[in-house]
Amino acid sequence: MKKKRLVPAVTSLPQSPRDEADHRVRRYALTMTIRILCFGLMVLVQPYGWYTWVFAIAAAVLPYIAVVFANAGSDSTETTAESPVQQIEAPVVVQAPAEAVDPSIITIHESRQDKE
Repeated sequence: MKKKRLVPAVTSLPQSPRDEADHRVRRYALTMTIRILCFGLMVLVQPYGWYTWVFAIAAAVLPYIAVVFANAGSDSTETTAESPVQQIEAPVVVQAPAEAVDPSIITIHESRQDKE
């Protein structure tokens, strides 16, 4: 008896390397854009106050955060392969009660083998 090979469903496969790399680049670019905005706000927002220090700290820390998150990838989301074969329970077959055989009916049973 040959054992069937279970093929994982398409929805349970991990993200393709190209899509994952594109996602990481977009995440890095977004974080660096926020960093540039922090530099601009740090210089342009007048009068200087405590929020100037917040923008400066954010501009200094965001490169580290961007690199760590970009290199992390999607390793934290573990995917498991799902079987595409759906497990359905077989319906319960209810047999009809045997009916009384009518003696006026003749039943002929045929077979392919010739009897001698």
